Amino acid sequence: MAARDDRALSGEDRLIAKYFRPLARHPGALGLGDDAAFITPAPGTDMVLKTDAIIGGVHFFPDDPADAVARKALRVNLSDLAAKGATPLGFLLSLALPKDIDEDWIAAFARGLAEDAERYACPLFGGDTDRTPGPATISIAAFGSVPEGTMVLRGGAMVGDIIVVTGSIGDAALGLKLRSGAQWKLDRVQREHLLSRYLLPQPRNALSEALRTNANAAMDVSDGLAGDLAKLCAASDVAAEIEVARVPLSDAAKAVLADNPNLMETVLTGGDDYEIVCAVSPGKLSAFFAAAQAAHVPVTEIGKVVAGEGAHFRAADGKKLTFAHASYSHF
Repeated sequence: MAARDDRALSGEDRLIAKYFRPLARHPGALGLGDDAAFITPAPGTDMVLKTDAIIGGVHFFPDDPADAVARKALRVNLSDLAAKGATPLGFLLSLALPKDIDEDWIAAFARGLAEDAERYACPLFGGDTDRTPGPATISIAAFGSVPEGTMVLRGGAMVGDIIVVTGSIGDAALGLKLRSGAQWKLDRVQREHLLSRYLLPQPRNALSEALRTNANAAMDVSDGLAGDLAKLCAASDVAAEIEVARVPLSDAAKAVLADNPNLMETVLTGGDDYEIVCAVSPGKLSAFFAAAQAAHVPVTEIGKVVAGEGAHFRAADGKKLTFAHASYSHF
């Protein structure tokens, strides 16, 4: 995403200079005036690297507001940094845009991206722009830092740990169904809540330090709580026992489930929550909850780590739930 002397700019370079150079505030970005950028990690820290892409028609609707698309693209990456206990440092952006996307769309996209880059103290360092015959594709590579040797892994959960999840589960999956035409008895506030949770994730970066200092294992919930918790258990060589009645639900999700109890599987496996599931030892649970309260991030205890394998979700009568698909998968 390098931009040259303004007198010799191509159309692509002009767009970069006009809309994206203002986001490149870190000195190492070189004002997007070179082919690469640099960053010097603070002494005693590790770099945490993450990349995720969102694709029109897969992760967002083509008519979604451009500024919201930009925010979602950055926030899904920030969510992973949060789960690793990392502080954001910056990101790289690659845009592949179809011909029907005009400069007004790009201007709105850049505006939303700039606002979130400032909000999360995560400046742009560079990237690439291309045309594509396919749907719009936005790929972001985000990087953060943690004190050396302290990144929170998937593989640290231990038998006896408590399973905790942030926020509420299932809203985004239900929001997608609503956006796709589902007809449920919801009031305006409930509808808007579900739709916004799908459109605009709320990464839990305010909880990063608390996770890093208290959690034995963590990961962000992007492909569904059931499937992602199973991945954490596999990496840790343990199992989890979850009480479904304790899984936190929004008022909107409860309203949907009241008339459509069969959608509990969608809630637990549908994905796009961008919450964090973690394993915390009992001795650190009070400190973790206090830190979460101070960070204004809701957290809920939903189960425990046990010996064995897999993530087992149990109904109020103790019966184990089975799912057709434990998590969302592109393949």
